[in-house]
Amino acid sequence: MADTTRKATRPVPPAAPAGPPPPTAARRSRRRRGVTPWLFLIAPLALLIAFTYAPIVNMVAYSFTDWDGVSPELHYTGAENYAELFTRPELFEVFFVSGYYLAASVVQIAAALYFATVLSFNVRFRNFFKGVLFFPYLINGVAIGFVFLYFFQDGGTLDAILSLFGHDGDRAWLGTPTSANVSLAGVSVWRYLGLNFVLFLGAIQSIPGELYEAAELDGANRWQQFRHIIAPGIRPVLSLSVILSVSGSLSVFEIPYIMTGGATGTETFVIQTVKLAFQFNKTGLASAAAVVLLLIILAVTWVQRRLVPDDKVDLV
Repeated sequence: MADTTRKATRPVPPAAPAGPPPPTAARRSRRRRGVTPWLFLIAPLALLIAFTYAPIVNMVAYSFTDWDGVSPELHYTGAENYAELFTRPELFEVFFVSGYYLAASVVQIAAALYFATVLSFNVRFRNFFKGVLFFPYLINGVAIGFVFLYFFQDGGTLDAILSLFGHDGDRAWLGTPTSANVSLAGVSVWRYLGLNFVLFLGAIQSIPGELYEAAELDGANRWQQFRHIIAPGIRPVLSLSVILSVSGSLSVFEIPYIMTGGATGTETFVIQTVKLAFQFNKTGLASAAAVVLLLIILAVTWVQRRLVPDDKVDLV
């Protein structure tokens, strides 16, 4: 019987752990990670620069010229347009019209906050009322202007409704500065109520439900829940709504331009600026007015943010 010898097997050494990548590869990886976000931002940044910041730069440049908006020639006039703006009181008197819209914005925010608070609880037909309140904001502003133009005309819809309650006689609702501005401000409240309502409703519904349950166990009523839970929880959104309302009051254009064209003492600063540019061919002066309006809105926003800082809300 032949002897068999068993071959000795060598133990296989364990694989050496992979070392760190070479420095060049690590640098390439970091560079790719740094460049990738900018690749996604190229398109939106290009659109933002082309359609927002470049026109603003052009507007500021035109404000120092006497360009009429048509002629290819324009001459540098320095600060003459700004001097004319601040030395002609009638150009700034139109800001008093914004007071009507500023007062209307207070009513609008209060009404939106009330409806958002009520509809955030379990109320019958809650979704239906949400749609009713938000629907006006979806309608085109030009259509709203024409609808309410017929609503406020002599013998129109409003007079017909008032006659049902014993109010006889036609009234020119857009015939005097006070009644016209009050009517136009009321239309603005009706149209933009839905926007503030949705903002408030979303903020209220983002508050944890456990806080309401704990408040109910402690015997808190609806007003106490609003005061100690809802109001502090929606403070950032309320601050945003105030900023939007103030800037919107200073730059009202669409509704008064469609309904009255700025007549009967309803001319706003923006309507006046548009007339300077396209009716009187003073594009340089109109550009200066637009720059002043932009600076006023930025200043008001800055003051508001300083008075009411956007602190982090912690209700827990």
